[in-house]
Amino acid sequence: MEVVSQSSETLSSKMIPVRTEKESQGWKAELVLGFSDRGDKTVVSHKTQLGPLAIQRPLYPEGDVCHTYLLHPPGGVVGGDELLIQATTLTGAHALVTTPGATKFYRSEGKIARQKQVLNVKAGSCLEWLPQENIFFPTGQVRVDTDIHLETGALFMGWELHCFGRPALNECFSAGKVWGKTQIFVDEKRILTENVQLEGGNKSILNSGLQGFPMMGSFFITATNDNDINMVQDLLQDLAGNQELVLGSILTNNELVIAATQIDQLIVVRALGHWTEPMLEAFTLIWQQIRLQWFDYVPEPPRIWAT
Repeated sequence: MEVVSQSSETLSSKMIPVRTEKESQGWKAELVLGFSDRGDKTVVSHKTQLGPLAIQRPLYPEGDVCHTYLLHPPGGVVGGDELLIQATTLTGAHALVTTPGATKFYRSEGKIARQKQVLNVKAGSCLEWLPQENIFFPTGQVRVDTDIHLETGALFMGWELHCFGRPALNECFSAGKVWGKTQIFVDEKRILTENVQLEGGNKSILNSGLQGFPMMGSFFITATNDNDINMVQDLLQDLAGNQELVLGSILTNNELVIAATQIDQLIVVRALGHWTEPMLEAFTLIWQQIRLQWFDYVPEPPRIWAT
């Protein structure tokens, strides 16, 4: 891994100092990443970690874009765990961050598991934040928060996929609680707040908010011009009209509901579904087409998604 030290002031004024004392209960893990342009490619120019959070050696399947895989060796998050992940892209940098698998939030006897992400995207840089899904086991008590700070002229694509229960095992989120919020700021002005508030067994939320689906996803994209939102909406119409051809027969059985809107210079795609695969595939198609709009080429999905 190529790592070059940089001061925290250069990376971001929002970096939260890493704790030096280990808490008595649960894993307290923090990972702070900074990406910068080395001239020929983007590199991890800053890395600070505490506890069981790490990254694999960066990969470069596209040449200059830094593909980074977040790792959480314990394999899941339990009550009492606290995870903090921060990432900053500096001017000229282009990073894609994903995970090798789903993040599992296990059952709890009352303790709260917490995960917070703070993403800073500087003007003239690009961050693609594309983790695989969060799976919330029944009786889990989970707080999830994401703060995204964008500067004018930054490019950002990022999604969140939440699965409540384990539908493949016919296990619903019958008890427990998941709550938190995602906030997006442009030049320190908040333009979007998305709240998650789900209590296991609350039929009003399950039936009205989730419409009976166990899975929800949100995809946030900076809009560079009016063509971006038009392209996304046209793509979704094509998916609706060619379900069997594009995504297989699963969509013909009303397994996925998806739509896009624009808020200021931010495109928001929201989806409800029964399974991860069709939602991830739809989001991936949008990601590829936005890349085509931005950089005039269509990237291949990270190979780790196919394993």
